[in-house]
Amino acid sequence: MENLEPINDSSGVEAEHNSVSSQILSQNSHPNQTQLLIYVIPVIGVLPSLWTLYRRQGNREQLTVSRQSITLTFTWLLAYLLLGTGAATSEFFGLRLLILNSFLTSGYFLVSIWLIFRIIRGQSSRLPGLSNLAEQVLGKYLS
Repeated sequence: MENLEPINDSSGVEAEHNSVSSQILSQNSHPNQTQLLIYVIPVIGVLPSLWTLYRRQGNREQLTVSRQSITLTFTWLLAYLLLGTGAATSEFFGLRLLILNSFLTSGYFLVSIWLIFRIIRGQSSRLPGLSNLAEQVLGKYLS
């Protein structure tokens, strides 16, 4: 990315140049930020993420967040289904598995909301471990 440092000018042009540059940057990043927010919406965001990766459209950050969103959602869905099946078939562990299932679902929604707040603040949306897994697994097949 280019250097956006203000040029020192003795005639006071620096303030005008700086405000124009910040307006241009905020206008250019707003659609990107909105798309990233859509990708990390719990459960629903996996559909636009899949579409972005299928069409191979978007910049590097959008593709990375899409892979991460798909990995997070499908990991949650697989664990949810396995715990639900285990709770339905087990008499002794049934209640415990349902409680664990509710903790898992709450954690998935909290992580998604946390990612939404990080994207709004302009911070990195990478998750330790999960981002690497998403790059290794989905990076081979959906990029």
